[in-house]
Amino acid sequence: MSGSSFGKLFQITTWGESHGTGIGVVVDGCPAGLALCEEDIQVYLDRRKPGQSRFGTPRKEDDAVTIQSGIFEGRTAGTPISMVIYNKNHRSADYSEIASYYRPGHADYTFDCKYGFRDYRGGGRSSARETAGRVAAGAIAARLLAAAGIHFLTYVKSIGPVTVDPARFDAREISQNPLAMPDAAAAAKAGEYLERCMKAQNSAGGVVECIVTGVPAGIGDPVFDKLDAQLAKAVFSIGAVKGFEIGDGFAAAQADGLTNNDAFYYDENGVLRKRSNHAGGILGGISDGSELVFRAAFKPTPSISAVQETVNKKGENITVQVKGRHDPVIVPRAAVVVEAMAALTLADWMLADMGARFEDFLQRYQHEGQ
Repeated sequence: MSGSSFGKLFQITTWGESHGTGIGVVVDGCPAGLALCEEDIQVYLDRRKPGQSRFGTPRKEDDAVTIQSGIFEGRTAGTPISMVIYNKNHRSADYSEIASYYRPGHADYTFDCKYGFRDYRGGGRSSARETAGRVAAGAIAARLLAAAGIHFLTYVKSIGPVTVDPARFDAREISQNPLAMPDAAAAAKAGEYLERCMKAQNSAGGVVECIVTGVPAGIGDPVFDKLDAQLAKAVFSIGAVKGFEIGDGFAAAQADGLTNNDAFYYDENGVLRKRSNHAGGILGGISDGSELVFRAAFKPTPSISAVQETVNKKGENITVQVKGRHDPVIVPRAAVVVEAMAALTLADWMLADMGARFEDFLQRYQHEGQ
């Protein structure tokens, strides 16, 4: 199976299955000298680990990370960083009957079409559990970016019909409620909505918004490797994502040019700024120095206990009730996955951008006195 690697210079390869021995990632291309320990990575993994609230899967996993290589005396060595997270609470028997039919909304059918067989234990590589490796790698990328003054604010903007009210936005609330929403009132309403979904053996989707500050102007390329195109690819690689937009996104289609354009001006310190940010921080595929603002739309969790129609491998139409332990909503746990993929994209392209100018090359390699 190809397609398990991401990035060019800051490259990651994830491995493992939902109900295998473990899952992990190899990070290649991280510069040497970055202070890093397992606790730095665990903070990120704790944001996505299962079993933290009634609105997530009851599967209990510590998601404790072990760094196996690439670190010496508390700093990155410039060599591949290998990390593993062992699965401790997998119950493959919950999925034994899935081998005979195709679950609605899952990749069971498409995996069989491509490979001729599949790992039916929780979906194998198509399981959301694969994202733990991405988050571990993203934690390293985010730490690298933080050293350059780049920071992330990622949260749940909406769940089902409930959307955060900008007038009540409070970033402190993100870590104070199980739905990672920066609006206590919206979080309470979303919780009530999820309770109704769970009672009906149903699930919900939602939207994650990510704001990145400190990104310098000039990152990205103007044609096929636009920064927004790379972010879209990164975010769309997350299994349950069905939509991506940056800046005003689809709302820009309803605007006119005069209101959609972001006017430039110089502030009192002579720094070029924009009076608005409808573009979301990217112009012509290249960062413009303002905040990067983008959103990812997640579909409802396809594993639900309600009766659904499907087919089996005998060519019969059947009804099923999916067994196992599943999230009624994956959006709160997915927020850190979105952040991780954004961090990986930025780290990769910022390293690539170091070779964009001749003077940067000379500054790094020209001998003194020449």
